[in-house]
Amino acid sequence: MTSIAATSTGAAEPTVLDSAHAGDIVGAFGRIGRDANVSGRWRRLRTLLVISGPGLIAMVGDNDAGGVATYAQAGQNYGMALLWTLALMVPVLYVNQEMALRLGAVTRVGHARLIFARFGKFWGAFSVGDLLVLNALTIVTEFIGVSLALGFLGCPKVVAIPAAAVLLFAVVAGGSFRRWESLMFLLIGVNVLIIPMALMVHPTWTATIDGLLPRFPGGLNSTVLLLVVAIVGTTVAPWQLYFQQSNVVDKRITTRWISYARADLALGIVVVVVGATALMAVTAFGLTGTTAAGNFTDAGAVAVGLAGHAGHAVGVLFAVILLDASLIGANAIGLATTYAVGDAMGKRHSLHWKITEAPMFYGGYALLLGVSAAIAFSPDHVLGLVTQGVQALAGVVLPSATVFLVLLCNDRALLGPWANTLRQNIVAWTIVWCLVLLSLALTAATFFPHMSTNTIGWGLAAGVLVGIVSGAGVILASRRQYGRENAAVSVDIPTLTRTRRKAARREDLASWRTPDLSTLQRPTMALTRRAGLLTLRGYLVVAVALVVVKIVQTGLG
Repeated sequence: MTSIAATSTGAAEPTVLDSAHAGDIVGAFGRIGRDANVSGRWRRLRTLLVISGPGLIAMVGDNDAGGVATYAQAGQNYGMALLWTLALMVPVLYVNQEMALRLGAVTRVGHARLIFARFGKFWGAFSVGDLLVLNALTIVTEFIGVSLALGFLGCPKVVAIPAAAVLLFAVVAGGSFRRWESLMFLLIGVNVLIIPMALMVHPTWTATIDGLLPRFPGGLNSTVLLLVVAIVGTTVAPWQLYFQQSNVVDKRITTRWISYARADLALGIVVVVVGATALMAVTAFGLTGTTAAGNFTDAGAVAVGLAGHAGHAVGVLFAVILLDASLIGANAIGLATTYAVGDAMGKRHSLHWKITEAPMFYGGYALLLGVSAAIAFSPDHVLGLVTQGVQALAGVVLPSATVFLVLLCNDRALLGPWANTLRQNIVAWTIVWCLVLLSLALTAATFFPHMSTNTIGWGLAAGVLVGIVSGAGVILASRRQYGRENAAVSVDIPTLTRTRRKAARREDLASWRTPDLSTLQRPTMALTRRAGLLTLRGYLVVAVALVVVKIVQTGLG
């Protein structure tokens, strides 16, 4: 266990919503004083070990039961042809999650609280409402994963699901952040089994690398687009934004340690992409040339198929990975939900509290598990529709969640010098627009099933052109505004050298403290922004309805 003692620097304790969110950093590998001085290579490495957790757990939790099923479906139905989607997700993952961890480290409150405080109850209720429904359905898929995995290993559903629910609650309810994180790291360690499992099906480098070439096997039809959106939705899920930001706050990570938190996130991204690639390869190569190829049904059938065609050991390893992924996902998604509810209601919401000290936090977590576990006993055809639909719905809802994330990261009253730079905004809004275009393509292909591949392709090209023109206009306007502001102050402030500018920025970053949210006046929402958000919300309602229709059609035929 690592312990790094604090040294007094006179830094003020940050303003927090829950008193448990202030103090020393406590993790699975030890404790760090909030004002500790860290120097030397080995000491920095130990510090990274202690701080690691929020990014790694958020990323590995992304390869949950739905993720395992989605990647397995992509490999089984299309080989490695959709591997390129994972490569494109790497920058999306880092940009989105870095903004979330930065918000948490700087403001010291969770994502839901910021939306309520800066956008009001109307938009806060919409955002948290989306999260509650989507997360509850996602946890249902985690229990389905538990049932399928343990069913393959010989344990009946009537035992598997209740046992998993009790275990998940026990992991959280110990009243110790360190104990919870230690157990999560133990579950994460099981993921190393993915590597030998993938090697046992003898993948080829040629076919794997060929999958990095972007293409849509069979053309741009609604079926393949639905799967692409599902891959996006399971790889960059909305719950991750809420979980990582709140977990950064709960672990008491401040801006002083943000470089370590970013390294933790980068490590998590490597783990999730390698794991997803391996899962895709297992079905792509393990089921090739069999009747199962191109006929995905569910993760349980994948385990059976792999056991029959690639060897019983491969099937067992797949079932173990599915079980482990389901437990990690249910835990993280459940916490993301109860963190958000606690944020929104201003109640205690920390793993540092015991059950008697934060009854609503733990009670809400138990209720969420109980309801989701009960739904998991529904008929198989209903569960099949839920499993197929959740990831695609996450992909459709993601643009809305990302828009609020980017807007918050441009709120200088909250972040001061930590707010997005122009370059960060260009990347962030490009990602948002690409997600919107992908969602629009799926909606169009679902509503007009006979639309040709060329028509969809030209539509996407037109959307890209609109994005480029609009983005260029915004950038030029921003540069003009920046130039006017600089001209206004240039008379009084002498020109600084590059070194002095960097030093001044470091000083600004180190000294910034977000004011108490209750003392900040809510920003006035411009008419164009309000119209844009309402348009996006209206479109998402229609898009979600159409995805549901497509899922039902797929389930029936």
